[in-house]
Amino acid sequence: METVQSRGLVLYNRPYREKDRLVKIFTEKAGKRMFFVRNVEKSQRLAQIQPLVVGDYIFKLRQEGLGYIDEVSVETAYPKLQGDIYSLAYASYVLALADASIQDGQADPALFQFVTKTLDLMEAGLDYEVLTLIFEMQILDRFGTRLVLSECCFCHRSGLPFDYSFVYDGVLCPDHYEQDVHRAHFKPNCLFLLERFQAVSLEELESIRLSKETKADLRQTLDTFYQEYVDIHLKAKKFLDSLDEWGSLLKEKK
Repeated sequence: METVQSRGLVLYNRPYREKDRLVKIFTEKAGKRMFFVRNVEKSQRLAQIQPLVVGDYIFKLRQEGLGYIDEVSVETAYPKLQGDIYSLAYASYVLALADASIQDGQADPALFQFVTKTLDLMEAGLDYEVLTLIFEMQILDRFGTRLVLSECCFCHRSGLPFDYSFVYDGVLCPDHYEQDVHRAHFKPNCLFLLERFQAVSLEELESIRLSKETKADLRQTLDTFYQEYVDIHLKAKKFLDSLDEWGSLLKEKK
């Protein structure tokens, strides 16, 4: 059994037997791992294994099977995100998407940093809807998809009001719209913004402001890309899609 010290992000936990828990943690050095935590229900450790907790961990890891947590020093649990149902739903979707994008035990420090930076910016008050869109665009390549949205797939011209063709897996300029009678009819501004989202650095991002209508259009466009190219079904995304209805009910009760 190997002892490893690493930063980690709790993805989820679930009950195991009467007083124990299984905890999935995305570690910076050892990838995603499942841990067994004994007699946790009334202990201090329970708060340390909740989703969205980031900390410095000392683990005992096996090549196969469950690991064990020796020590935890919690850095943050993102209290602002945890305190709002909307931001929490988007943060939970980011965790679920990261979980789905790589195999267990596969170290991916770059993805770990990307996830935690996204959550840091959400916690700091930047628009969690737009941050989630950026995250989705930049994580697509881990699902085997890289969208080319910068130039027409026929004439290779750029800077035009493009539409997307799923037949040709690329964008069409106005002169080549007729090449695909079933083109997507996406709004050119959405494709322009999504292409920018592919390259934006979260380290340099200080503010993001988009209208409610633009964000709704971007969400619909990106959902279509995910349906066509990724086709995963996450409970966190299903909840996110129902959030407007739930939010309206909560507001009515207030």
